[in-house]
Amino acid sequence: MTKILYGDRISKQGKLRIGCSAAIFDEQGRILLTKRTDNDQWCLPGGGMDSGESAAEACEREVFEETGLSVRVKRLVGVYSHPDQLAVYPDGNKAHIVVLHFEAHISGGELGLSDETSDYGYFNMEEIKNMDMLGRHKERIVDTLANQKEAFIK
Repeated sequence: MTKILYGDRISKQGKLRIGCSAAIFDEQGRILLTKRTDNDQWCLPGGGMDSGESAAEACEREVFEETGLSVRVKRLVGVYSHPDQLAVYPDGNKAHIVVLHFEAHISGGELGLSDETSDYGYFNMEEIKNMDMLGRHKERIVDTLANQKEAFIK
């Protein structure tokens, strides 16, 4: 199970890793969340960027792998590099994750589960407030809903 630890500049203990996440909305303005199989927490679809792909390609690939949906990146919402947060993986590896968070729209595919997800659904902010969510995903959702023209840099 991936754990998130918090502490003053704790990310110094990990290797730098680039990740991405996507905010995807349905017709009612609710946001898509997935439930992780490794820790049972809700999160935005996303994951790590691979060498040789662009940030947009990474986001689109990760969303497809986790949800079955084909998406296209619409806008960069923010860059998140919290130095007081450290991801600790089951194998003992530690990472300081820098996340590029995008808003994306669905271009095809069919919503479903993967080996990384045990559930999914579209939720409004009132429902999200009481959900057990991974890391600072709620912060990214709030920033997405702010619909700010400039990207957040945190």
